Amino acid sequence: MAHARDTYEGETDAAEWRPAPETLAVAEAASACAGGPEAVARNEAFWAVVRRAFTLDPSVVNLNTGGVNPAPIPVQRAMRELLELSNTTPAHVLWRVLEPRLEPVRRELASVLGCGAEEVAITRNTSEGLVTCQLGFDLRPGDEVVATTQDYPRMLATWEQLQSRAGVVLRRFRVPVPAPPAAELVRLYDAHVTPRTRLVVVPHVAHLTGQVYPVREIVHLARRRGADVLVDGAHSFANLLFSRDDLECDFYATSLHKWLGAPHGTGLLHVRRQRIAGVWPLVPAPAETAADIRKFEAIGTHPAANALAAAQALAFHRAVGAARKLARLRHLRDLWVERLAATGRVELLTDLDPGRSCGLASFRVEGLDPERLAEHLWSREGILVAALTHPEVRGIRVSAGVYTTAAEIDRFCAAVEGVLRRGLPAA
Repeated sequence: MAHARDTYEGETDAAEWRPAPETLAVAEAASACAGGPEAVARNEAFWAVVRRAFTLDPSVVNLNTGGVNPAPIPVQRAMRELLELSNTTPAHVLWRVLEPRLEPVRRELASVLGCGAEEVAITRNTSEGLVTCQLGFDLRPGDEVVATTQDYPRMLATWEQLQSRAGVVLRRFRVPVPAPPAAELVRLYDAHVTPRTRLVVVPHVAHLTGQVYPVREIVHLARRRGADVLVDGAHSFANLLFSRDDLECDFYATSLHKWLGAPHGTGLLHVRRQRIAGVWPLVPAPAETAADIRKFEAIGTHPAANALAAAQALAFHRAVGAARKLARLRHLRDLWVERLAATGRVELLTDLDPGRSCGLASFRVEGLDPERLAEHLWSREGILVAALTHPEVRGIRVSAGVYTTAAEIDRFCAAVEGVLRRGLPAA
């Protein structure tokens, strides 16, 4: 192996951007496919090529991509190689060789989001990005924050801490399940905004149901009322087709290890350029970096391999194609929804209108405890789903991935149908 000081010193090595064999195979297969995204979504031969780029356990059906996505082989390979390089001479390689190579990754992430590279910080997950903003705003006693009772628990816990420590007022409201039409959702948010509201928190895709929220319209109403909007984008980046300007938001955070398939422990925080200086970083940074997006990355020594290997995840995502990917995930969702709906016993918790949904959706069965059902599917059938035990949303969340086959969806449906016929075994 070439020495880092000879090969990489002060330069951005293009190796991590060179398409891997698995990525090239997917790109070649995509170019041979006839028809648009909806036609390709049903082309099992193409998706078999995509599946071969993952190191999957064939005995398991993973329908919890919404939790954390398996990384494709090119991402795993890049991660190993970068980790080995990091450990040759860490104090030199980490800070003088690898950290400068983050800039092309930053530019590519910004390209996918549709914003400037100087508006993207590379974080460890959605929570870190959101909490950075939550704790970084100058909120005063009596300032109000508007959120739903179904928002992500860590966000709500942060607001509750701010209530106790700083006197911030958290105004929470309930959203019906399935969620109402977009206009009604906007009215619900508007009804809870007051002259004291400083911040409105909104999920782009609700983590419990997969419902897509009308972010742009909520941003507009908040601005008219003098409030900012913080967008939880955990389930939208590299999943839905959108740009920052479609949302018109100033603050957006997401995880790269969900729908992008980047290494576990990678995320993105977007702050619009003119707003950066007004948000305090989680870890104090020098005053001269106040307007620099990189101040949010200055958390002390941390691995560079994770973020750099995201380059291969971006290349793989582009090879699959964002529109083909979304069409495939919706196709797989529709396969299980239509089959289970035919039983007459499954209640869908997600409105599947194309403009208001993605590949992630949830359901419930009257009389079946979701935790017991999820445990049965895993322990007896080798099928991984997410049990929803929220007071307002109790059921099962299903989120297939680009590696999921139609046969696996059949296996899942057959397992649920078996429970509907025979019930769950005694505990």
